[in-house]
Amino acid sequence: MYNYPNQPLEINITAQDTEGTVKQIQQVIGGEIKERWGEYILTVNNLNAHGTIRFITFDWGVSLLEYDIIFHEEIILKMDASEYNPIHFAYCLDGFCGHRFGYQENIHTLEKFQSVIITSRDGGFNYGYFPKEEKLEINVIQIARNKYLKKRLNNVSQLNENLYRVFMDEDHEKAFAYFGTYNLKLADQIGALRKVKQKGMIRILQIEGMVYQILSMHIQQHDRAMKEEVLPTTLLKRELKIVRNLAKEIIKNVSKDYCLEQLSDETGLSQAKLQEGFKLLYARTVTEYIRHVRLEAARDLIRNTDMNISEVVYSIGFSSRSYFSKIFKQKYNISPNEFKNSVESPVEQVVAG
Repeated sequence: MYNYPNQPLEINITAQDTEGTVKQIQQVIGGEIKERWGEYILTVNNLNAHGTIRFITFDWGVSLLEYDIIFHEEIILKMDASEYNPIHFAYCLDGFCGHRFGYQENIHTLEKFQSVIITSRDGGFNYGYFPKEEKLEINVIQIARNKYLKKRLNNVSQLNENLYRVFMDEDHEKAFAYFGTYNLKLADQIGALRKVKQKGMIRILQIEGMVYQILSMHIQQHDRAMKEEVLPTTLLKRELKIVRNLAKEIIKNVSKDYCLEQLSDETGLSQAKLQEGFKLLYARTVTEYIRHVRLEAARDLIRNTDMNISEVVYSIGFSSRSYFSKIFKQKYNISPNEFKNSVESPVEQVVAG
């Protein structure tokens, strides 16, 4: 449970959209807002805070709001839901924050890696609580229901009953809050969103597609929870983070000679916990995950380099070309040589022409 802060800095939010919300935050904590291709970034470096808050509003009733900031004071956002009351799909990639509705006494914690869905009722208030001196990386996707339902082709009718009622509540008659289990697949997707490097219109289009994917993942998790399909696990949050970091390390070093016993020693997790973590996060055993990553790397090398198949096999950590060819064809339904020829053929035709 989030503890009530002492002497917080309270910011009243009466704005009618995400842009107005960030501008009202700026009026209190300072900083400068810059815009490029519809992407707005508030940069703050003063006694109140250090970091950025960015937002993008899309034309289908959805906004992206991301905090990458350290507040130097306890912050409370008092948000008037009679002015702007979207559905909030929130996720803390780093740090934590708190929330309560105006009619509640207790503050509920949005924990790191937890999927959370919140919307207030008309005339009510949302209170957002942000701790001081805590590194915050928070991703919030906000859906304005009226615009979303009118302007976007959607499959709202296919949502589970609880979320369907939330989306169809255009008059905002009921409050809704869902605090889910932690989801590291969301962390990977949101982490990738924060690393988009393209510029201009291509950047915004790529971000929009990733926002829609993140929104889908929130909805899928809630759907599984309602169907009681959330996989039980004995692993702690920090242990799942170790598994996630190990998976990233395998991607970076695909050619390394891995064995389960060695990975267990290096991570401090038992072999059983490693297997459980990989099955939970990636739906594969450790060995299956390593093989999958190597084959994906091999396909990229065949497509993007002039390495021959033997060189590719060696570079990804396999010792047998015949075994590599067998599992490559099993996975992609094409042999490595056939795949290489299919990649090279268009180039040869252009040169010949």
